[in-house]
Amino acid sequence: MEKAARFMPGGNTRTVLHYGPFPLTMTKGDACYLWDLDEHRYVDFLGEFTAGIYGHSAPAIGSAVERALKNGINLSSHNLLEGQMAEVLCERFPSFEAVRFTNSGTEANLMALALAKAVTGRTNILVFDGGYHGSVLSFGAGPSPLNVPHNFIRAPYNNPEMARDLIRRNSDNLAAVLVEPMLGAGGCIPGDTEFLALLREETQRSGSILIFDEVMTSRLASGGRQQQIGILPDLTVSGKYLGGGLSFGAFGGRKELMASFDPRRPDCLSHPGTFNNNVLSMAAGIAGLTLLYTPQAANNLNTRGDRLRTELNSLFERSRAPFQFTGLGSVMNLHATRDQIKRPADTADADNRLRELFYFDVLADGIFIAHRGLVALSLPIGEQEVSQFKWATEQFLSRRAQLFN
Repeated sequence: MEKAARFMPGGNTRTVLHYGPFPLTMTKGDACYLWDLDEHRYVDFLGEFTAGIYGHSAPAIGSAVERALKNGINLSSHNLLEGQMAEVLCERFPSFEAVRFTNSGTEANLMALALAKAVTGRTNILVFDGGYHGSVLSFGAGPSPLNVPHNFIRAPYNNPEMARDLIRRNSDNLAAVLVEPMLGAGGCIPGDTEFLALLREETQRSGSILIFDEVMTSRLASGGRQQQIGILPDLTVSGKYLGGGLSFGAFGGRKELMASFDPRRPDCLSHPGTFNNNVLSMAAGIAGLTLLYTPQAANNLNTRGDRLRTELNSLFERSRAPFQFTGLGSVMNLHATRDQIKRPADTADADNRLRELFYFDVLADGIFIAHRGLVALSLPIGEQEVSQFKWATEQFLSRRAQLFN
């Protein structure tokens, strides 16, 4: 890391990976296991921050990428894979009537917002406290100096009354409402169905565009969180695991909106991007969704995640430890508080020193999660690995019992 710091600030090019006293460096991954520079092995319960749903080096994805490599990486034209990938996504996610590709969820969110402003002729965008839609669309504790300069209106998450009031007061110039059906980086806090349904109703009333950021939540069911709750947005943003572990993003929705990008139209919106249709991400994505993350596999994985979260929370309750995991399905986040959590503000009094202690203790017992408490299951994780996580949690609770009683 010190050597890398000669060429990168802090030896880092991805801020979320850094923590003190020094972050781990991983050298190898296989299935659901990781090895660090000192050859310690860990069960990977982070899953590349939800993007690594297939584990490491899934043979079906590797074979698909190898076949694509043999035919040339950059073809400088349309290729046979982009249309196949678009069809797979449109068949899978209810709101996708048409789709376009990008290289990340951040980029896809930027394009969805630009489209909403272009088709409505309006400028304001309603977002929510704790929302994270990429490194230039971050709405955490305070305003980010790196955010793109849209006219943002911020509202508290899971507060339908406040959302209704803000949408109605700004309806004449409100281009879009951008929301995660479950906050991701904001702590895996699920959006209440009442709250999300209210956003659907009020955006239809005001003529603004409802955008679901499902970069994380699309994995919660075969058709994403929107399928689970039966609420369809005008546009959906996705990414992460959908590229089979490679760089990927997508945005799509109603055909009449997406038709703005049809290059056959004289008034079309331009959407260039050298790697939008890169054959490696297309091949990996098709293989992953059609061969591995089938609807049945999605159901099984998220059922396993729900069961693990329930069992871990039961361990905390029996030990009277001030912890809880929030989340849905195969994605969850640890909070060092007993208080009910409906929005990020509810975690303001959480003792993050205790969460950090949990991180380092379970790490020593071979369990790798995010330093901030994020857990994301991958397909290769089975009962043996789940049992190891529960055992490591029990060891932590026994070892640190004096801190809770």
